[in-house]
Amino acid sequence: MRTAFVALLLLVLTTLSPSPAGAADNGEWSVRPADSAITPRAAFELPAQPGTTLTDRAVVTNTTAAPLTFRLYVADAHNTERDGGLAVRGIEETQRDVGAWGKPEQDTVTVPARSAVTVGISLAIPRDAPPGDHVGALVAVDTRVRPADGSHLGVQRGVGARIYLRVDGPQQPALTVEDVRFTARSPHIPWTGTRESTVAYTLHNTGNVKLAPRVSLSIGGVVLGGAGERRLASAPAELLPGQKVRLTETWAGAPFAGWGQVTVTASAADVRGSGTAGFLRIPWLFAACLALPAAAWWLLRRRRAARAARAAARD
Repeated sequence: MRTAFVALLLLVLTTLSPSPAGAADNGEWSVRPADSAITPRAAFELPAQPGTTLTDRAVVTNTTAAPLTFRLYVADAHNTERDGGLAVRGIEETQRDVGAWGKPEQDTVTVPARSAVTVGISLAIPRDAPPGDHVGALVAVDTRVRPADGSHLGVQRGVGARIYLRVDGPQQPALTVEDVRFTARSPHIPWTGTRESTVAYTLHNTGNVKLAPRVSLSIGGVVLGGAGERRLASAPAELLPGQKVRLTETWAGAPFAGWGQVTVTASAADVRGSGTAGFLRIPWLFAACLALPAAAWWLLRRRRAARAARAAARD
């Protein structure tokens, strides 16, 4: 009885690096742009004009001791919802941007053991291509489907060299922070346990160029314990045009009490956006400390009022 496999495509994209070490490499094969006459390249970075066709070359290298066959295709890139990292559309998915414009000169290539093959790639830029950044990848997918450990899933691995196209026209960077949520968690008795708060927010690139956002958090109002601001490390290294990502980060040692407003601010490429949420956290011990004097004052006033009423009745 044949085991049924569902193929999962695992992709490794290049990092934007000026050195050859940035080439996409999973330890068995790699994909990178063919070196130019001036300097090595880790990614395809190409200026583009609407209505033109660009050509370039890629090198697919097999470092294993056996021949490997790959399916080649050009894919759209996007930010993942989970952590904002870059991913690409699968080979069977509909491509709408760079993936629809690009095509390798060969759909399938076999690379001998410990060898490399150079493959041409063309990118036909539509006449109505919107200005700004368009990001994708040239992907080499191993044709073998490998069984995953302990399941009936099969895994196909792919490696992709990033493609950065900048279509001529106005560049309009823009960034917003949306739907900020702040949850403060602290022990009922201050300084007796771990304080850990959570901030969740959505980063949205509303412009037409890719951004490298820096994000910080600040609390305005009255707070007790811990710093009232910090840098958030969860922002993606690249946020593509039109993409939005939902991010969550914990904050150990956050203020354990107070009230006011939490502000998440993101900045990149001379643009800035911020979002806010209300903050209210009063541990029961502090509430009790505040309530006891208030209750004593209220009781004292009642007693005074009662004595005044009895004195008036006697008169």
